[in-house]
Amino acid sequence: MGLRRQREAMVASVEQHSEGQGPVTVRRPRVRRSITAAIAQDICADRYPPGSQLPRENDLCEIYGVSRTVIRESLKILESKGLLHGKPRVGTVVCDKDDWNILDADVLEWIGPYIKDFDLLGCILEARRTIEPVAAELAASRATTQQIADLESAWRQMRDSSDDPERFTEADVQFHAVLLLASHNQVFRRLSSAIHAALRYALHASNVAVESREDAVVIHGELVEALRMRDGEKARHASNRMLDLAVHDLAAAERVIGRNNSR
Repeated sequence: MGLRRQREAMVASVEQHSEGQGPVTVRRPRVRRSITAAIAQDICADRYPPGSQLPRENDLCEIYGVSRTVIRESLKILESKGLLHGKPRVGTVVCDKDDWNILDADVLEWIGPYIKDFDLLGCILEARRTIEPVAAELAASRATTQQIADLESAWRQMRDSSDDPERFTEADVQFHAVLLLASHNQVFRRLSSAIHAALRYALHASNVAVESREDAVVIHGELVEALRMRDGEKARHASNRMLDLAVHDLAAAERVIGRNNSR
């Protein structure tokens, strides 16, 4: 669907007419989210490239078919996420892509079709290679009995939902979140919160792209067993094997993204 049709559909959703019932007004938060996404997608598509000035508020109202209040609320949201910056006597300017909060769940959704332009999946993998093997080794000696049980529970959910990418991803994300917590390293714990949305995006892309998730289940199980045995070396080894597999899965995900973008 083209951007113009997307905007028309979003505007149409603001007031829907059912036979004999008159207009049905959608709640403002829903309208705001739709318009915020529409403007963000236009920014990502370079309709408003970095460094350019957005149209005036009145023009944006006409373009997106909503009130100035909705436009102002949407611009504030986009500014808070690093996509826009208001300049006195200049107007609202599109920020450089390096300033965008690409770890934000909404921003990840908006840039989805253009994800390869940011090499975000590769960047997430690099970050995981730096953090997770060390976290796994620390967790071997520091994880509580409950945390190991929580990891095993997440692993069992992965095993039992290997044919369901959505459920599998939820369990996969939970597994890695618990692993960082189990390191009992305060910085890693904070990083877990910071990269949560990006990790979810990356894992989902990989889990949907691959034909089988059985290898991932096996390696995650080996990591749980290493932690149960309090074997830091085996835990680090299992984490590195997990990330080696992620390289393969990442390549599959990028091929899928490339095919979808070429349609």
